Amino acid sequence: MVTPPARLESVNLAHVIEGGWKPNVGRTGIDKRSADGPVHTGEDVLVGDTICDTAAHGGPDQAGYAYAREDAAWWAERLHRDVRCGAFGENLSTSGLDVTNAVIGERWAIGSAVFEVSGPRIPCRTFAGFWDVADLIKQFTAAGRPGAYLRIWQPGAITAGDAISIEHRPAHGLTVAEVARALAGEHSLAGRMLTAPQLPEWLHERAQRWLAPVS
Repeated sequence: MVTPPARLESVNLAHVIEGGWKPNVGRTGIDKRSADGPVHTGEDVLVGDTICDTAAHGGPDQAGYAYAREDAAWWAERLHRDVRCGAFGENLSTSGLDVTNAVIGERWAIGSAVFEVSGPRIPCRTFAGFWDVADLIKQFTAAGRPGAYLRIWQPGAITAGDAISIEHRPAHGLTVAEVARALAGEHSLAGRMLTAPQLPEWLHERAQRWLAPVS
């Protein structure tokens, strides 16, 4: 059986809405919609996207977010609902790419841009409120299909339909899935997290705390 090539199915940018799911949310950019034509990247953002809660989202380690359409289909079957591109708040909807088991520091060439995998998505109440699923945080964590946050390694332009090629994969082998499991309580993975220099510093600090002897 021939495996189809990895492909960018959609590039999604924020449609800003008012979120009343908790008092301090206010405006949110979680509602992403498919963009027409090429989308350019800056140094740490997709041009045209909006990040409202900059204290919790965005920055170089979360310049973009990718989610696989194969995982979206799993959720559609589980929740008996349509799950369109952008429904997870993702900028990049992919197919043919194992996002969950991507290696931290793995680089994806898409169009004229290159992205670097930095870590898993941690679900929040805004996500649960947007989907109107009360226990979505619990379900999302247990499912182990977190999607991947991305850095912009090389700025460029990307367009729906672009091929995705993996141009570099670090030898340490630590995956997005393993980091997500560590954050969900599997702290025995802390040592492996420290082998990946491409992880954000706050995750290294957390791994070091897990490894510190209890006084």
